[in-house]
Amino acid sequence: MSGIEIGALMFVVLLVLIALRLSIGVAMLLVGMAGYIMLSGWSPLINYLKTAPYWRFTTYDLSVVPLFLLMGQFATRAGLSRALFHTASVWLGHRRGGIAMAAIGGCAGFGAICGSSLATAATIGQVALPELKRHGYSGSLATGALAAGGTLGILIPPSVILVIYAVLTEGNIATMFQAAFIPGFLAAFGYLVAISVYVRMKPDSGPAGDPSSWREKISSLGDIWAVATIFLVVIGGIYAGVFTPTEGAAVGAVATGLLALVHGHLNWQGLRECLLGTASATAMIFLIIFGADVFNAFLALTQMPAEAARLIGESTLSPYLVLVVMLLLYLIFGCVMDSLSMILLTVPIFWPILMGLDFAMDPEELKVWFGIIALIVVEVGLITPPVGMNVFIINKMADNVPMIESFKGVMPFLISDILRVVILILFPSITLLLPRLLN
Repeated sequence: MSGIEIGALMFVVLLVLIALRLSIGVAMLLVGMAGYIMLSGWSPLINYLKTAPYWRFTTYDLSVVPLFLLMGQFATRAGLSRALFHTASVWLGHRRGGIAMAAIGGCAGFGAICGSSLATAATIGQVALPELKRHGYSGSLATGALAAGGTLGILIPPSVILVIYAVLTEGNIATMFQAAFIPGFLAAFGYLVAISVYVRMKPDSGPAGDPSSWREKISSLGDIWAVATIFLVVIGGIYAGVFTPTEGAAVGAVATGLLALVHGHLNWQGLRECLLGTASATAMIFLIIFGADVFNAFLALTQMPAEAARLIGESTLSPYLVLVVMLLLYLIFGCVMDSLSMILLTVPIFWPILMGLDFAMDPEELKVWFGIIALIVVEVGLITPPVGMNVFIINKMADNVPMIESFKGVMPFLISDILRVVILILFPSITLLLPRLLN
């Protein structure tokens, strides 16, 4: 068998193992090692394993991952999700669909200090679902809004997935954060519009709540001033070049830890749980990174990425058609794997192909633009039927809401996401505006 045939066979084996619910990190590690041995033998594999993991995990940029995860743990412990949702509901709850809009606002705010889609959906869901039910919201709108809102945790900086993408493509983390800001804002705005349209079509699905006085509105801002300050200091400091991303993450982790301590939610037991939660999540992410490294080293030996790039480059296919096919593959992969796994598995294959195509922009801008679009489509995969991880998590938290209703509820948000992807593809300058202004 040729190297390309072995590569194709082992890729199928990998997908089968993932479908059988084997850990994605373990699956990529085992398949990558087996393929490496088939092509080069035991000794080259051992030589690779004794050096490659060390150089990968001593990469300075990866130190930002546990720090942002710890920041999210402290934020959850400090009860910031409840404060964010309460403030948003005070300002928006009097509108038809306003409590669902408040859930989106809470997800956006918590995503800005958490960086995880699943954690954002689950945390805000615990706070928002009882309120949505109490105000008479339909199960489809309640669960659909929370599942979609959770995806904002991936895109709005700081984002662990953006960090991993930047490391894989040797990009600049701060630049990726800058590029994600406007698309993240557009995502939140698009979801608010989707709710507004939904409740106009189905008025009973999201009744208006009682209006709040201006005193209550102003008072509610006092509950989130600390969150806003942390976000502005950390992300603003990174954007302005005051901090490196790692330094900014350290400042954010310390600030949210102190906030949790001041609020009385962080004792020794709580600190231990936060540290263990961070260690567990970091180990999981690093195992996936290790498995992806071995698997991608095997793919490099097969010459599959280089051959695919050559064939597509020599074809008459439009660069944008190739991009659309890649994005459709992300939606398909979203049915069987999580967002981090998709990025780690596909970027080493897709990026060499894109580098050989003419998108009328320099490689650094192409890297940023594709990264943001890919991340958006990856987030869409988290709410796409028939398997959307965010939808399953929220549906399990909701009482007596059929799964089919939850998937119906995410449809308006999927339409919003598709429109946003089309706009960002047609107008790359929207994504590249901040990086061009700040760099």
